[in-house]
Amino acid sequence: MNTTLDLGVKTPRFEDLIIFEDQHYLAISKPAFLSTLDERSTAGSMQSVVRMAKRFNPDLQVCHRIDKETSGILLLSKHAEAYRHASIAFEKRVVDKTYHALVHGAHYFKDVEVDYPILNKGNKNVILSKSHGKEARTIFNSLTVFQDFTLVECKPITGRMHQIRVHLASQKASIVNDKLYGGKTVYLSEIKKRGFSLGKDKVEQPLIKRFALHAKGLTFKAFGCTYVIEADYTKDFSVLLKYLNKFNTR
Repeated sequence: MNTTLDLGVKTPRFEDLIIFEDQHYLAISKPAFLSTLDERSTAGSMQSVVRMAKRFNPDLQVCHRIDKETSGILLLSKHAEAYRHASIAFEKRVVDKTYHALVHGAHYFKDVEVDYPILNKGNKNVILSKSHGKEARTIFNSLTVFQDFTLVECKPITGRMHQIRVHLASQKASIVNDKLYGGKTVYLSEIKKRGFSLGKDKVEQPLIKRFALHAKGLTFKAFGCTYVIEADYTKDFSVLLKYLNKFNTR
């Protein structure tokens, strides 16, 4: 069956996504627009990580989830005991998770901890709520400060839905193209003020077509080993940073 991701992107082979593998675990670098689990609205018509994984190895189980538009590390277990170890580690919050986000504005975060409770109202409607929300903690550090944007390292301590996105928005640092939480689309014409030209009858495309969030690193302990796994930036994330480094430096 010939299937594609959203936006007409051809689904890659599962084996081409693998960035780490041993006798217990396998990790992939998930592309954007590929769901971790099957979605009810598209079941049978679109791919998902779990569906691809089961075809590759029926014993594989997804150990956690990341948003559909988020790219980067996703951990899968190869047997029941490995899944149990990972599940306990995530539940006890002893997994060190690192995300990189490209946000609007120049921000100088240094070990800034945001601990606003989050309320999931359902249907992907997530808000901050001190009275009714659940504990949510994220630590932010600025990695590169551009003229109009900042590359931020995000370390979620808890794992609430949309946590990084909501917490960044609370700091007036919405993620690029995250329209749900105040982010805006970025075009090359906006950052390359001089010398930009678009061919006749052509429509300019955004530099990135999803919110700019990437699951960069994962560290945890299991079976007497310390697992340290990293995922390189996807092409769209790399291209966006390349243009910012070229045309938006301070």
